[in-house]
Amino acid sequence: QVQLAESGGGLVQPGGSLRLSCAASGFTFSIYALNWYRQAPGKARELVATITSGGGNTNYADSVKGRFTISRDNAKNTVYLQMDSLESEDTAMYFCNVWVRGQRYWGQGTQVTVSS
Repeated sequence: QVQLAESGGGLVQPGGSLRLSCAASGFTFSIYALNWYRQAPGKARELVATITSGGGNTNYADSVKGRFTISRDNAKNTVYLQMDSLESEDTAMYFCNVWVRGQRYWGQGTQVTVSS
């Protein structure tokens, strides 16, 4: 079965950096686009970044452009989100996501808190 497991969240000061990882299993990782979403308390879940199957194309929400970088290692079945210049508004639960054969799958999420 499809499984996604996020890690790497934590507490960081404004201006700091974190690198999130999402380890995937149960599907042919290398042929699917992967996404990172986030959800802050009281807010809707929002798409943060997308990467195509080969990693050649990426897209970002306007709020994170120039600060976040999505990447993937198809040999390790892992997708990453490098987050730099973090702001308090980036505080949220971060989820990775994939559509496989018409069904959406989510990990359990990893909490990112940006606070001094």
